[in-house]
Amino acid sequence: MVEALPLPVTVKHVSGAIDPEESDLIVRSKQGDRAAFEALVVRHADRLGLVVGRLVDHREEAQEITQEAFLRAWRGIGNFRGDSSFFTWIYRIAINETRRRGEKRGRWKQDLSLDEEAVPEAIDWSEAPESRFEQKDLRRALDEAIAALPLSHRIPLVLRDVQGLSTAEAADVMGIGESALKNRLHRARQAVRLSLEGHFAEAER
Repeated sequence: MVEALPLPVTVKHVSGAIDPEESDLIVRSKQGDRAAFEALVVRHADRLGLVVGRLVDHREEAQEITQEAFLRAWRGIGNFRGDSSFFTWIYRIAINETRRRGEKRGRWKQDLSLDEEAVPEAIDWSEAPESRFEQKDLRRALDEAIAALPLSHRIPLVLRDVQGLSTAEAADVMGIGESALKNRLHRARQAVRLSLEGHFAEAER
């Protein structure tokens, strides 16, 4: 059993398709080759860590979830059938772990409120001159708006708008249909826009 796996610090772009080299690493990993699996970790750990870091409140917890996801993947690599890409599979493991912890602490239950209440249309601030606001303040306001979302809506927003996954990929990672993903994403975007609207209005006073 892998006790510790290296978590690199350089972000690498990972496409949804499995390239020949990655396919070979997966085959070797399924045969018990630890070095091959650690090469997969090097390919995906940064991107996974960034996603998880957006979903939890503390860096230490994000690191724990990322590590746990790869440990679970190592133990279960023999069950990987290749129906989806490796990064989709490992993302799903990490998000399931995030959700498990969220449910244990009551974070997931509160998500129902966003589904039950209509999210009002927010003012379109897309053309607001950036010169009126400090970029750092905008980034902080955006981070706070995303962090305030319940997990079930924060996850699709992070996967689609932060990490750039396609709707199909994000839905696959979450294990839900594309229509459900689009609905949650729409609500999440609207909630973030409402939060930023308040930030802009306050800054202009």
